[in-house]
Amino acid sequence: MSSNSKAKNAGREVISLDAQVKQKRDALPEPTTYELFGVEFTLPPMKALPWELQEQVGDLNDTIGVLQEILGKDKVRELYGVGIQLGDLEVIALDWQKRSGLDAGESQASAGS
Repeated sequence: MSSNSKAKNAGREVISLDAQVKQKRDALPEPTTYELFGVEFTLPPMKALPWELQEQVGDLNDTIGVLQEILGKDKVRELYGVGIQLGDLEVIALDWQKRSGLDAGESQASAGS
């Protein structure tokens, strides 16, 4: 190896975040199973949502879009069938947020900032 190559790599430090990320993930709360008008559904902690969900939904503050992606079309149709209302989504979102360990009003999008 030439001294030029050594000079270019000198001082280059790569820090693995694997252990820190694993520790943070292990500390997340368990998924929560809810029941609403006889329909059961399970939501993961918000900080465990896959990063690509932002791209799929467009805005993680879009509760309806996020729930549709997480629950899937069949479960969403089942919720439609029991007459879920927009106000019910607010109840779901607030409780989900609380059980995810986020402060009131803290969105998933801002949680990572």
